[in-house]
Amino acid sequence: MEALGINIPGLVAQIVNFLLLFFLLSRFAFKPILNMLDQRAQRIKESLEAADRVRQEAAQSQVNIQSQLDAARREGQAIIEQAARAAEQLREEVREAARREAEAIVARAKADFDLEREKAIEELRRQFADITILAAEKVINESLDRARHQRLISEVLEQSRLN
Repeated sequence: MEALGINIPGLVAQIVNFLLLFFLLSRFAFKPILNMLDQRAQRIKESLEAADRVRQEAAQSQVNIQSQLDAARREGQAIIEQAARAAEQLREEVREAARREAEAIVARAKADFDLEREKAIEELRRQFADITILAAEKVINESLDRARHQRLISEVLEQSRLN
């Protein structure tokens, strides 16, 4: 082997040195470094899982918030619709009350008008009776019995009313 340029005692010394260095490194360096790398990989994996959980929880929270917002919108819309119905009902009640009050005022006005008309007619009849008596007295130049004459006028008015 020396012809090839290989020095056997040097090669053996280098192989022994290499094996010794490999043993020492694997025992004191590689294992702790590999353990440290494994622990770091585990922490990274746990952090990624935690980040995924947080992301899922955030997405779920977003869904919950959105559903709560939708429910609040629906509830608000229902309240608005209920208030509109209540306002419309109140408006109708006010209109109905105003209509009834107007009808009552018209009825009272008609009753007052009829009463005043009856009073005016009665007053006219009385005045007409007085004028008729005066005219009859002048025509016949004598005074008629007032009660008899009143009865006569009432009969004439009744007959004219029936006709």
